[in-house]
Amino acid sequence: MSVDPEPAPLAPPEPGALRRLLVPLGVLGAVLAGFGYVGAVDPNEPGHYPPCPLFRVTGAYCPGCGGLRSAHAFVHGDLGTALGANALAVLAFLAFALLWTGWALRAARGRPLAVPPTAVLWTLGAVVAVFTVVRNLPFGGWLRP
Repeated sequence: MSVDPEPAPLAPPEPGALRRLLVPLGVLGAVLAGFGYVGAVDPNEPGHYPPCPLFRVTGAYCPGCGGLRSAHAFVHGDLGTALGANALAVLAFLAFALLWTGWALRAARGRPLAVPPTAVLWTLGAVVAVFTVVRNLPFGGWLRP
């Protein structure tokens, strides 16, 4: 007497594009909510946001100093003021938009997230470090908020 082999289990259905986009859309929603809040609550008005602890204690500007004022100006379409408050933040806003778009397109197609090479991450870290040092030197006053 022969025994029939068990049928192979069914593979789970591949998630649809909308389901694959849930995380990128959630991240975009959180970022847009943050920008909406900063756009509505002016960081130039005292008392709305805590001061930078590094600046308060040492008087040195961190790479994020001026970032809220930059985001506020960016939301209101004032690119010159945004760049003056924190040029690196404006570049980060634009980089986020490009990286998020690539992430969402890859997710919609069911492709894995692309991780940048280690050299790119070290280069970004070096750029942030140089920006931080230069904005705190006498000749780097144009980079201060």
